[in-house]
Amino acid sequence: MFVAEPVSSGGIQIVSDVPDEEDEEFLYLGLIDRRSAAITRERGEVLLESRDVVFCDPGRRPALRSGDGCQTTVFRIPRCYLGVPESDLDRVLGVTVRGCRGLGALVSDFLATLAAEAEFRTSTIGDRLARSVMDLVAVLVKELLETETAVEASSAGKAGNEMLPRIRAHIEEHLMEPDLSPESIARAHHISVRYLHKLFQDDGTTVSQWVRQRRLDACRRELSRTPNRRITVAAVAHCWGFRSPAHFSRTFRGAYGMSPSAWQALAASGVGAG
Repeated sequence: MFVAEPVSSGGIQIVSDVPDEEDEEFLYLGLIDRRSAAITRERGEVLLESRDVVFCDPGRRPALRSGDGCQTTVFRIPRCYLGVPESDLDRVLGVTVRGCRGLGALVSDFLATLAAEAEFRTSTIGDRLARSVMDLVAVLVKELLETETAVEASSAGKAGNEMLPRIRAHIEEHLMEPDLSPESIARAHHISVRYLHKLFQDDGTTVSQWVRQRRLDACRRELSRTPNRRITVAAVAHCWGFRSPAHFSRTFRGAYGMSPSAWQALAASGVGAG
């Protein structure tokens, strides 16, 4: 059951229901007055108790299942009064807020007072109360977004810490393949190339730098081994995925300060091999 009292107070209006289609001008808040209600979502039900608040979501409205005697008051607030970016308001649509603690309790109490005291809706005190509610709702939106961002960052960090060793192992397994690239690595792990780059960036390097260094290390070991002292530099470069001997030689010199052939000769002499 919804309370139908279309009376304005300081920009806030109590309405009969949330519209079925998205209304770009208003933000709708539902206040559970009595008993409990359940909102069915994709991931299950969210159980709401008395004084809980819902950021109603026109156009993508979840199924509301209420028990006997459950009563909800719906408030309509012009978005422009809140001073919050439209994108931020859209991100909290459908979010539920507990009315028993924190900032949610303050918003719930103010809304309940505004709904219960009819004389406030047409008085100066009511206007001030409504403005306070809108200020609190704006702060609540920012708090919800900050919490969401922190949770997402924590989850992403944990997932990244678990995935990076697997990605490095994959690189080691495919190091000799010339087609090994950020695109092929990302595709093999079902992630975006952008996210792959972020994982390595957070670790202080890049994907290409990591692959190049692992290939250079492998080539240096190959050129240092006693049984392979007769192997050509070009063959080693080709074996470990470098597309041309010239590019390999330049890269090797940049990393170790000498050419591959000079390193091979040094290793053959028994000086600095390894």
